[in-house]
Amino acid sequence: MSVAFMRNINHIAKRRIFTSATKLKNLMPDPVEHATGLEKKELLAKLSGIENPFDMRVFKRGPGTKDCPNQIPSAFNSRLLGCICHVEATTIRWMWLYHGYPKRCACGYWFELVYKQPV
Repeated sequence: MSVAFMRNINHIAKRRIFTSATKLKNLMPDPVEHATGLEKKELLAKLSGIENPFDMRVFKRGPGTKDCPNQIPSAFNSRLLGCICHVEATTIRWMWLYHGYPKRCACGYWFELVYKQPV
């Protein structure tokens, strides 16, 4: 009986030794230090004051005529654009925009791709 008791005491003591490292409150590093790649670029841009570094927000349409099209920024030669043609629309009309080629949506608004510095 005393052997079984000593075995349980030794087991409890070993468990405390091995789990004491988790009680040191070692926390994860700052998210900016931990992040890499595009996630780090996005976090650094937000810290520098750029709220929307990849221009994913909804743009308010301007006049949208052929002479004065709505300008959509992009760091590439093409961009996928979704147009909510009417306020009550339940679908989005998707189209590809290419640099140098203004495009007209089915609702009549014109869009043009303009160059923007990449993040």
